[in-house]
Order: sequence, then C-alpha cells, then structure tokens
Amino acid sequence: MTTPLKIAQEIVAREGGYVNDPDDPGGATKYGVTIHTLRNLGMDLDRDGDIDVADVRLLTHDDAVAIFLDHYFTRPKIHLLPEPLQASVFDMYVNAGSNAVRILQRLLAEFQEPVTVDGAVGPKTAAAVMRAHKKAGDYLVDAYGIARRDYYFAIADKRRASRKYARTRAGGKGGWIKRAEEFISPSFHMTDSAFQNRVARWK
Repeated sequence: MTTPLKIAQEIVAREGGYVNDPDDPGGATKYGVTIHTLRNLGMDLDRDGDIDVADVRLLTHDDAVAIFLDHYFTRPKIHLLPEPLQASVFDMYVNAGSNAVRILQRLLAEFQEPVTVDGAVGPKTAAAVMRAHKKAGDYLVDAYGIARRDYYFAIADKRRASRKYARTRAGGKGGWIKRAEEFISPSFHMTDSAFQNRVARWK
C-alpha cells in the first residue's frame, strides 16, 4: 500500500533541491516548496522578520514533506479520493494547486458524473469520483494523467517561456510531460512521433 507519507517523500525527491528560475512564476523553490508557499504559511525560518530567498534555502527535506502532507494532501481532502488516484492528484496539487482538482472535476463529466468545477474536494466531488472509479477502474487514473498532460501542453501553447518545461532543448519530452506520464499506464504514453507532432507548432 502506498501511504501519503511515501507519496510526499517521492514528490520531494522528484522536485529536487533549490532552484530560482526566472521563467518559473513560482519563484525561488526548494523540494517543490515555493517562496510564495512559505510566505502564505508565515515560515520565517531564519527569524529575521521577513520571508525571502534565504528562508527557501533553509527549508529541510522534512519541512517539505510536512508541508505537502498537511497543505497539499490533508487540507485539500485528497484522502477522500479513491486510493489509486491519490498519488497523481496529490502530485498535481503540489505542482498546480487547486487546478489539480479542477482538472479532475472537468474530467468527471466524461464519466457521466458532472460536478461543479470549483477546485475543492467536497462530499459531492468525492462521491462522484468514487462512482466513476467504480465504473471505470484504472482507466479513470489514466484519464486523469492524460488530462494532466494536456493541461501542461495548454500552458506551453500559451506561454513561450514555459515550453522548456514541456520540451527539452534536444526536442524530447520535458519534465512536465514525463511527470504526468509517471502516473499513466505505458500504453497511453505518447510516442516520440506523436509528441513531435504535438509540439511542432512551437517555435
């Protein structure tokens, strides 16, 4: 059984250490925790009266795991979703906040379980996901992963600076696409040619 703690630890490992990419709207980030998150949580780690890049650098592995478990799993009620879906939604919530839930809520309409798209896992959304999973099983998990992938492509379509996260300099699948496909069955991974066709419009 994959526990929330294990999922959080895997996310921290996947996110890596400190980065401050000017093209990333998240700003300074460590283990996937952004400076905006630290400010929202009031985590002045160096106790100097403000929360800046220095605080991001001081963030520990255990700090990040605790933040993810509390603010990106428990509080958004990811635990109310079917267990096979939790890892992908949790990972996406870390990456995209409440958009992770909106993606799922929009997807439910395709499984004849429409709900309000508000980015929150409430009783109605949780029940609808449970019913959809009972009907579709692992296909729902794959469908969510594919919807994640499409979400990343859509961002890159609109924002040139974000394309480096979806496509490598060599022209292959970038980190965003690989991240989404970690939660998709291999049979639904894009072939290299399909990927090239999808990004051919990008300059």
